[in-house]
Amino acid sequence: MRYLKAKHGVGLLVALLILTTAVGAQAGEITSAKLWNLFYRALNFAALMFILIYFLKKPVGNFFGNRRATIRAELEDLEGKRVEVEQSYKENERKMVSLEISVQEIVAEAVRQGEIERERILAEAEQSVANMKRQAQLAIQHELATVRAELKAEIAEQSARQAEELVRKNLRPADEARMIAAALARVGGIQ
Repeated sequence: MRYLKAKHGVGLLVALLILTTAVGAQAGEITSAKLWNLFYRALNFAALMFILIYFLKKPVGNFFGNRRATIRAELEDLEGKRVEVEQSYKENERKMVSLEISVQEIVAEAVRQGEIERERILAEAEQSVANMKRQAQLAIQHELATVRAELKAEIAEQSARQAEELVRKNLRPADEARMIAAALARVGGIQ
């Protein structure tokens, strides 16, 4: 069908060329020699076109047919890759949403654990403070008991010294003899 269109186009071109030559010849501008020269050139051109079409029709047709098939195959391949890329993109978007949710969950869990850890640390600190207070009170009570005991011992010692001094100052030999006799009587009564 294309071949017929090409034939008609060439025929129409030749007819138009002959018609314009004839009109020019009537006007007297074109001589018979020029017409024959034009005719040979047109015939030469038509023969060249015929030869080119005859010998190059199949290779050129095959080239463009193969090229069309190659382009179609590339387009189909690219369309398939486009679909794959779109699917991959959608899958990656789903993964990103999933990751964002996971990150939010992880952050929430970290905050929750941080709160729990803070509460535990505060409880331990309060317990440590209570233990320190109790130990300080025990240490104070122990120190007070020690100081009281030392103070009692010192008071007793001083009282004994003062009593001894008073006894030495106020003790007379008669009192001394009476005390010895009383002590011996007690010792004798025990036996």
